[in-house]
Amino acid sequence: MGNVVAVCISEKKGTQKRDIGICKLIEHFGLEGDAHAGKWHRQVSLLARESADIMRKKGLDIEDGDFGENIVTEGIELKSLPVGTVLKIGEGIIIKVTQIGKLCHDRCAIYYKAGDCIMPREGIFAEILAGGTIKAGDEITILEKDTAVKV
Repeated sequence: MGNVVAVCISEKKGTQKRDIGICKLIEHFGLEGDAHAGKWHRQVSLLARESADIMRKKGLDIEDGDFGENIVTEGIELKSLPVGTVLKIGEGIIIKVTQIGKLCHDRCAIYYKAGDCIMPREGIFAEILAGGTIKAGDEITILEKDTAVKV
């Protein structure tokens, strides 16, 4: 099990996101007000705080959302979750992992601020099967693949 430690959005793609603490996660779409939300397989991005802490130890002054992540987690090794893993967040949000990492085709504002971007290596992406309000402090549970998920 893990926890949500930050909920971040941005109005433009390729920019750092800002932590807003609480937001509506819309079924089959993403976070309300986020530039990456839409009807595609990368509706929301997640990054473990532990991954960002590695960059902080290298001397980077970064905040939650600076790598473009929507949801910052703690206590769950996201990069080891296989595609297809179903997660429950809080009281009933259900998401399914659709992609591990990503290709970056150009150097965005995130890269120029940090000098590196860990999202391509350690971030994960998911689609929203059941929405709701997500907030810092919500518990994250890995559901078994054979568990019936009612949405």
